[in-house]
This record gives sequence, C-alpha cells and structure tokens, in this order.
Amino acid sequence: MYQIDFKKPEAIHFIGIGGISMSGLAEILLDAGFCVTGSDSVKSDLTERLEADGAAVTYGQRADHITDDIDVVVYTAAVHQDNPEYAAAVSRGIPILSRAELLGQIMKNYKQAVAVAGTHGKTTTTSMLAEILLAADADPTISVGGILPSIGGNLRVGGSDLFITEACEYTNSFLSFYPTIEIILNIEADHLDFFKDLADIRHSFRLFAEKLGDQGLLIISHDIEQYEELLNGLKCRVKTTGLTAGSDYQAAAIHYDELARPAFRLLIDGADQGLVSLSVPGQHNVRNALAAIAAAEALGIALEDIIKGLKNYTGTNRRFEKKGEVCGITIIDDYAHHPKEIQVTLEAAGNYPHKKLWCVFQPHTYTRTKAFLDEFAQALAVADEVVLACIYAARETDTLGICSGDIAKQIEALGTRAHSFDSFDEIERFILENCSPGDLLITMGAGDIVKVGERLLGQ
Repeated sequence: MYQIDFKKPEAIHFIGIGGISMSGLAEILLDAGFCVTGSDSVKSDLTERLEADGAAVTYGQRADHITDDIDVVVYTAAVHQDNPEYAAAVSRGIPILSRAELLGQIMKNYKQAVAVAGTHGKTTTTSMLAEILLAADADPTISVGGILPSIGGNLRVGGSDLFITEACEYTNSFLSFYPTIEIILNIEADHLDFFKDLADIRHSFRLFAEKLGDQGLLIISHDIEQYEELLNGLKCRVKTTGLTAGSDYQAAAIHYDELARPAFRLLIDGADQGLVSLSVPGQHNVRNALAAIAAAEALGIALEDIIKGLKNYTGTNRRFEKKGEVCGITIIDDYAHHPKEIQVTLEAAGNYPHKKLWCVFQPHTYTRTKAFLDEFAQALAVADEVVLACIYAARETDTLGICSGDIAKQIEALGTRAHSFDSFDEIERFILENCSPGDLLITMGAGDIVKVGERLLGQ
C-alpha cells in the first residue's frame, strides 16, 4: 500500500470529493499543505467550501482529470474499476488509496485517535464526544458524517494530538484504521449486499477490536447480545456501557421532558455521579451519551465538562432535526434507514407533542428492503399513518423484484394505514390534504426524502 509522508505534502486527487467523509479528509490535507484536486457529479455546499479553501474541483468524472502531476488518487467504495478516473490512474501507474486507507494513515499521526463504530448511532455519538471535547477546550480534530452546527460543517482541524472519527463497517472499511480508543455501540444485521449474515458482521467487529494494542481501550455496549464473545483473548482494556446493571457506565432513573429529551442519573462502577440532561430526544441517545462519556473520561475530561458538552449537543443535520412548521404540522427529518433505527426514532417521537404521528419513509437500496421487508413493516407500524416513497436505489441497479408497495401491504396487514406513491409531488399533495394541525410528520430515510419536508415548508 502506498504510504503518504505527511511531512512532505503531495498532490492528491479525490474521486468523489463531495462526499461527507471524502470532503473532510480533503480539508485535513489542505490544512496540512497538500495540493488537493477532486471530482464529483454535482456542485454542493461541501465542494464550494473546498474550492474556497484552495481545492481544484471539477464536475463530472473524466479520464483527462487524471494528470501526470498527481501523486496519489483516493476513491470511495462507490467507485468501481470501470470509473474513467480510476481506470486512468491505473493505466498511468499512479498509486491508489481507498478512503478508508487514507483515513487510517491520517489517524497514525495522532497520539490519541478515537473511532466510533456500530450499526447505528455513529454520527450522533461522534458529535456528542466532539461537543464534550470542545466544552473542555481540548482542541480536537473532528471528522463526522453529518453537519454539526458548532463546527460549521463536517470537519474541524484542531491543534492538539487528538482525533475523533466515525468508523464504518461497510466493506470492512474500519479494518484500515489505527485507533487508540474504539467505541462499539451495537452490532446488527445490515449491509447484506456485502456481509453474508450477522455472524459475518460480528466477525468483522471482532477484527476491528483486535486493532487495539495492549494500551488501547475498547468501549462496548453491555446490551449487545453475547458481547463477551467479542472480547475473548483481547489484550486491550475494556469498559462497558448500557442501561442494565453490570455496565461500567450505566444510566438509571431515566425520565423525559415535554419534548422527549431524556435526563438520567449517571452511574460509574455503580457510584452515582450526578444528573445528566440531554438536548436531543429518545432513549437511544442515552445509550449514545454513555459511550461518549466513557470515551471522554478515558481522555481525562472532567465530569463538569462532559455534562456541559452533552447539554450543548442539540443534534446534527438529519438526526431528528426539526425542519419547521406548516399549517400547524410539525415537520421532523431523520436519517433512519434500518428497521432498528426506525423503531427507536418513532419511539422517541411517541414522547414528542403530537396528535397523530405520520412517517414518510423512503427505503434505501433494494437489497436492504428485500432482506428486512418484515422488519421494516413492524417498525413503521408504530406510526399512526405511513407514507412510502419509491426505493432509493443508491449504488444498486437490480430491483430484485421488490418495491415500496410491498412494505405498504405488510404494514396494512399489521393494522396501520399505509400509502405508497411514485413521486414526491404526489406525497406532498397527499400530506397537505390529509394532515391536520397538531400532527407530527417525520420524513425518514438515507436518500433524498428530506426534500419532501423542505418543499412543504417552501425551503
């Protein structure tokens, strides 16, 4: 594998530079004095920010974007060998690194590197930890998979020897990382277009845990089924988090305010450390907060700064984000695209003020929809009414004979009203005709369903 010398800045080209993670890595290299170029399909706020900071960005991907003065090309998992820029780099003999390999090399340059992994909650937990470190003036470098208002984007370049980032399991990307502290929030079946089954996923998380050396720290949820199996023979230190007795970091006496925001007593090794209040809703965020607390304490952050930072965290974009109100209807947007994420988000919404709970859901990929058809229906049936958009294909082309109408039929069979439409225009008309003042509407999914709520609000 090609090794970048961060003391000798080079010319690096990013294929897909506008991605949330790729743009963050490009920012880090720009700050380190590298010459950064890149391509993407469309202009965005992220690409415009990169251009303002000195990157040369082109739109559309063509072989002639790869020139002999480029030292290394970086690509994402969505880029295949037939991509014209990838193929041109190969033909010219230019070294190629995956996004994960580059991120792993960046992590090596920090004394403390925290990697946040899990099927769900990575962006939120990384953001919570970021807010804690900012409250403590720890000056970290932060790479997060969402827009965090307090840092004005998805990246912050700090001046300390501390780096925090998300660690995604898809295509085993996190196995290219070199963390000193790992967080594993949960492990569930997902990305079954890559993994064979849950056992295969658990095996990858075990390999991820093995990346830690003797001095490393693994923070893992006590609530993961048979989590002890993942720990057998590990040389690193281990701390557990959870809502159940026996967790090193436990939340007790959880209660909620009028906007579904939880507060809880923090127990560390069974001792009550005081009250922690969150500014984001849902019990799932209590679990995320416990992981962030454990990591922050391991980094030497004082409890008062931990509590302050968690209170400061009001959410990232697309994580139970209130978009506004129209005709007395409150519109929330959320990135949930896995049945478990849908379940916890709708449970959180149940504690939020509303008359009727509507969920406008856009399934993400045919593979995931087919694999979790029953689970999607069961999770969505928690809402009072469900509206389904067409499946967002993302990287896939084969429909596998599945469509959103199949989910709608399953939901109806469970006793919840469900409606399926072919276009956003139809969904918007239906919402305006059927929602009433006081209703809560959540647009949900990893695709572009957010546009529905924004268009209803005239944004």
